[in-house]
Amino acid sequence: MLKVATHNGTFHADDVFAFAILRAAADGRIELARSRDQQDWDAAAVVFDVGGVYDREARRYDHHMRDKPLRPNGEPYSSAGLVWRDFGEAAIGRMLAEVPAEAIVRVLERVDAGLVRDVDLMDNGAMTPTPGHFSTVIEAFNATFVEDGRDEAAAFLQAADIAALVLERACARAWASVQAEATVAQAAQGAGDPRIIVLDSRVPWEDAVHDLGLDKAFYVVRPAGAAWTCSAVPPERGSFAQRHPLPEAWGGLRDEALAELTGIPDATFCHPALFVCGARSREGAVALARIAASTAA
Repeated sequence: MLKVATHNGTFHADDVFAFAILRAAADGRIELARSRDQQDWDAAAVVFDVGGVYDREARRYDHHMRDKPLRPNGEPYSSAGLVWRDFGEAAIGRMLAEVPAEAIVRVLERVDAGLVRDVDLMDNGAMTPTPGHFSTVIEAFNATFVEDGRDEAAAFLQAADIAALVLERACARAWASVQAEATVAQAAQGAGDPRIIVLDSRVPWEDAVHDLGLDKAFYVVRPAGAAWTCSAVPPERGSFAQRHPLPEAWGGLRDEALAELTGIPDATFCHPALFVCGARSREGAVALARIAASTAA
């Protein structure tokens, strides 16, 4: 049984999230004290978001001091980020038993860079709160001023249950992203033309292309149901532009018109914005990509 302690009273996303992480790491075998009594803190193996002490070896994870713990890039930690750093691997191993040991750190890093970092920044006032932000939603479980009878301890645990579900899905998506990157890397390594990456499953490729530094890639071909698509790679993550758009003459054409222009019998469409086209077969989509790549300067 892992004994942990944090403060009572109004809770925030970071202490709720830290508890959810610890509970996952302990496989549910956890005893929580929400208190401002030093005796309760002394009796706990882990104390977070309270106590005025940051001591990693002693498992004391407060961050409200003048000399607060910072990430290597200078951004401030909250108790969520500190607990995730030390207990995240165990939590991932309990939540996603299928993740091999050598991949757990990759999952941890991806969740840290997204969900956990956002909780840290919000708690430290380094991010503007919005009604739909994860932290705002979690903190809505606190009693309002007209709910004097709301059970504080029960509300905290309700919020922790929601945080646990979000954490598990964030880890699952991070694990999928790690696998997608490996698939894209393998396809790129075997590509005869570095400008064209062909995937034999519909894995997400956008982040992987940029994370892997595949700067020569212009197009990604992959299945789309019974058909295949050829997508133009954006110049940077999140951009709506393309490194090399599909040929302008293809824009908006469909079926026979596109097939006649390209010479690819099973060509099916080209989006007017020139970022994706398709064919009924793998060979057809690859042929479209090759034609498009041949127009590059």
